[in-house]
This record gives sequence, C-alpha cells and structure tokens, in this order.
Amino acid sequence: MKLISIKRQTRPEERFTPKMGLLQTKVTYIKKQFLNIPFKTLHKYRETYYGEIKDCEECNLAR
Repeated sequence: MKLISIKRQTRPEERFTPKMGLLQTKVTYIKKQFLNIPFKTLHKYRETYYGEIKDCEECNLAR
C-alpha cells in the first residue's frame, strides 16, 4: 500500500472571465493524497470550448 499518491479529479464548475462572461466548464484538479486523504492541490486547469488547456489562474469563481 502506498502512503503518498496523486489523484486527478474532474468536475463541472461555473467560472467567470471578463471576455466571455459566465461559463460552465470542466475543471480538473490534481491532488496529492496521504493515506487516501487529500491534503494538497498541485495544479488545476480547465479545457476551453475549442479544446485548449488553460490554467485556472486567469479566471475567477462566479460565486
């Protein structure tokens, strides 16, 4: 059994960008886990409508 593992999870979220406004997109989180308990998010990114991969730093949460 591994003590430290890395897991990828995708879930839909609402994001706000100044150019496009409110959009609902799939956001992928890469998390580090210790004994299957997540404790750190390593990276999060989203896929655009056109298939490009963008970092989530450039858009804000809508809520």
